[in-house]
Amino acid sequence: MADLSSSEITRLQQALRRLMGSPKLTVNKPPRKGMSVEVAVDGEVIGTVYRDEEEGEVSYAINITVLEEDLPPA
Repeated sequence: MADLSSSEITRLQQALRRLMGSPKLTVNKPPRKGMSVEVAVDGEVIGTVYRDEEEGEVSYAINITVLEEDLPPA
């Protein structure tokens, strides 16, 4: 897992806010080097960001976790 620069984090946050239609979405820099970059909405962490570079092309994958207890009743 490669670390994301501050510039990448800012650009990724702007893109995700636009794509998801939510100005409340944030991409948070990890508190220490080597830790995961997190995606949050209204301050609640919903997932982690992974950076991949292959053949000179960079992509970002986001793993979003939804707990069953957060789902509405069936």
